[in-house]
Amino acid sequence: MSDTPAPKRRFNWLLLLPPLIFIALTGAFIVSLNRDNPDELPSALAGRQAPALNLTEIAPGLVPPTDADITAPGAKLVNFWASWCGPCRAEHPMLEELADMGLPIIGVNYKDQPQNAVAFLEELGNPYTKTGADAGRNGINWGIYGVPETFVIDGSGKILMRHPGPITRSVLDARILPALAEAGWVSPTTDSLPAQTSGTGSSAPE
Repeated sequence: MSDTPAPKRRFNWLLLLPPLIFIALTGAFIVSLNRDNPDELPSALAGRQAPALNLTEIAPGLVPPTDADITAPGAKLVNFWASWCGPCRAEHPMLEELADMGLPIIGVNYKDQPQNAVAFLEELGNPYTKTGADAGRNGINWGIYGVPETFVIDGSGKILMRHPGPITRSVLDARILPALAEAGWVSPTTDSLPAQTSGTGSSAPE
């Protein structure tokens, strides 16, 4: 009988990869399902001063906003948008209606091509008081998950509310208008606002 000890079996760490990948994918899927629920994605900036905007000109005639526009008296929206974003197109009539009612809307054109952004606004109309281009840094500073995303800002430049995804009629009535009222804005009427189907935002193209 041999006294030589039996060799120890080595644990194969590669066996852990499949369950770890599954857990990661499951978590990402759950986050994507919760994306249209604002309560599941609260903004860490709510109640704080809005971050600075450092935007470039999209095209001549489209003036990029500055920090002075963020802190200007009165309520306003900051809307992250892109021409490649389907939900941005879906919510656009709602932004147009709000702009027609006199609400200042600051646009942040997110990871877009200038010519595509211009074509988008020429086709659908320009609801933005001012809008500029963001290569991605401003989106990081504002903590956005994708586009569209909209922030309600008060007259001191403080963020009162964040909404991820397109602005629908139900979102407008339940979240946007109450937050704007808190910021001191009085809506003339919302009876003429078009009904919108619900949807989720879009992630930026690679």
